[in-house]
Amino acid sequence: MARLPGTDGDGDIAARICERRGGSLRPLDRMLLHSPQLADGWNSLLGAIRQRITLPADVRELVILRIAVLNRADYEWASHEGDARAAGLGDAQLDAVRDEHAGVHPALDERLRRVIDYTDAMTRHVHVPAPVFDALRDHFTPAELVELTATAAAYSMVSRFLVALEVELPAGSTTGS
Repeated sequence: MARLPGTDGDGDIAARICERRGGSLRPLDRMLLHSPQLADGWNSLLGAIRQRITLPADVRELVILRIAVLNRADYEWASHEGDARAAGLGDAQLDAVRDEHAGVHPALDERLRRVIDYTDAMTRHVHVPAPVFDALRDHFTPAELVELTATAAAYSMVSRFLVALEVELPAGSTTGS
C-alpha cells in the first residue's frame, strides 16, 4: 500500500495527464497530482520520452526495465513489460535484463549489451567511464545518445519515486508510465 493516498486532481493538469494516458489516471499520476505543477512537468518530460524522441522503442524499454530491476521497482517492470514485448523484446531478452550479468548475456545483441552497460553505470555509479560511453558511438547518433541518457535519467527518477512512496499497480494491471 502506498505511503500516501492517491488523489484524482482536477483541472487542466489532470486532464492533460488523462489525455496522454488514453483517458485514465494511473497510481503514479494519482500520487504526483498531490503537487499539480510537479505532475504537469513530469507529464511533459515523460510524454516526450515515451512519444516524441527518435530513440528506438526496444532500446527505450530495455533501459526502463533494466532500471526497474536495479532499483527493485516492480511497478515499473509491470508497467513496461508489455511495451517491451510490443517493441520486439522476447522472453530470452527479458530474462537477460533480469540477469546480474546482462551486459554479457548471449540473448542480447552487442548494441543492447552496450545499452545495459551504460544504464548500469548511470544507475549504479552515476559516473559513466569513457569506454562504456564510447562503446555506444557506433550504434547511436548524437541525438539518440542524448535521448538514451535522458531516458535512463528520467526512469531512474520514476523508479526512485515509486519505490520511496511504495506506489503499486492494482492487481492484474499493466500500464505504461
